[in-house]
Amino acid sequence: MKKALVLAIVVLAATLLLPADIYIKTNVHTDAFEMMGQKQPAKDEVTEQWVNNAQMYNKQGDLVTIMDLGKNMMYIVNLKEKNYVETTLPLDMSKLLPKEMAAMASMMKMTVKVTPNGQTKKVGTWNCKGYNVEMNMAMMPMKMTVWASSEVPFDWKMFAKMYANVSKMQFMDDAAISEFLKIDGFQVATEMSMDMMGSKMRVASQVAEIAQKTPPAGLYAVPAGFSKQSTLSMKDMQNR
Repeated sequence: MKKALVLAIVVLAATLLLPADIYIKTNVHTDAFEMMGQKQPAKDEVTEQWVNNAQMYNKQGDLVTIMDLGKNMMYIVNLKEKNYVETTLPLDMSKLLPKEMAAMASMMKMTVKVTPNGQTKKVGTWNCKGYNVEMNMAMMPMKMTVWASSEVPFDWKMFAKMYANVSKMQFMDDAAISEFLKIDGFQVATEMSMDMMGSKMRVASQVAEIAQKTPPAGLYAVPAGFSKQSTLSMKDMQNR
């Protein structure tokens, strides 16, 4: 009887020590728009994220971002071109861009202002609070409504800090990221509208699934056979 009890305790302890990775699936919809005479059809995409206490994986289109705090490294992987770049943390995006793009990026820093709007609503199974976000980059005004929840089954504050490094890929500096960190909770749904060169764009996203899962083997590593590049290319940025 005692041996059975000890065995049960050992099994339970081993179970509790298993990696607890969180999987997040988000549906993203972009309305049809026209820019410089070129019509772009409406588009629906799925972004996927995995996160644990020391690693994060983010897939958007053909671009994957992997962060490993244990190694103090970030990898940006182009699945279509089968190449990648790597850099140490904290992220300095200027080191990963070609010289001409680095110069342009230095002039395109985004300003951000976050304001709680006092509204609440349920999105999916999550009770959320609303925030109005105003952004501006190179005279391109953007407005976003964010619905955030602190009731998600993981440490959303840790996730927000890890994702801040990924956000620097969007030409955000520390001041802009600090504003976003004022949002109290994980962003469950967003709706963004922007005016780009006279064209109106609207992008909406909503989390479809948050679950604890076992990640695929090798998820947080660069796939075998991919070639290392010194900087990102225009194709890499277009696959974001």
